[in-house]
Amino acid sequence: MNVIALNGSPRRDGNTSIALNIMAEELQREGIATEIIHVGGLAVRGCTACNFCAASENNLCFFKDDGVNDIGLRMRAADGLIIGSPTYYGSIAGTLKCFLDRVFYSGGRSGAFRNKPAAAVAAVRRAGGVDVFNQLNNYFNLLEMVIPPSQYWAVAYGRDKGEVTGDAEGIQTLRRNANALAWLLKVLDAAKDTVPLPRVEQKIATNFIR
Repeated sequence: MNVIALNGSPRRDGNTSIALNIMAEELQREGIATEIIHVGGLAVRGCTACNFCAASENNLCFFKDDGVNDIGLRMRAADGLIIGSPTYYGSIAGTLKCFLDRVFYSGGRSGAFRNKPAAAVAAVRRAGGVDVFNQLNNYFNLLEMVIPPSQYWAVAYGRDKGEVTGDAEGIQTLRRNANALAWLLKVLDAAKDTVPLPRVEQKIATNFIR
């Protein structure tokens, strides 16, 4: 089994990276390979809602020159996901937001993310990290993914590089979240031949403005 972890920070080796590496080490102790991909430094356009992906082969995005499609396909093929972001103005880092909008809007059409385990982690100096954590989980909930638990919100506190390592509770929360992700991956793998996945229905879309 393998997990793809996305570092959404523009800083390749900052606190978000440290938090993801802590989770990756826990997963690797459980025998699950983990690859961290740095997407925060990409030059990524936002989604234009052109709906090209609705009819394209493999439901790929129209923009093909910025790595979103290639990384998105690797995310679809992975057994589980972790997405990490710093906190910018109480929100997800801008580049990561553009990346996730496109990956999940196009990939969601393929159904590849449905029932896939996924965990979110936020790095923050003081406040706003819970908002980032919730925003990341919105992607998972909308695509019917499975979110592993922990003892608290997966938020690690620190400003300067390495400060998150001084947040003992935050680090423990990340480890427990990664351990729960490993457990969930193993449970789903063990049950795949005996327990059917939840029934999929044709979505009913209701607009509130008539």
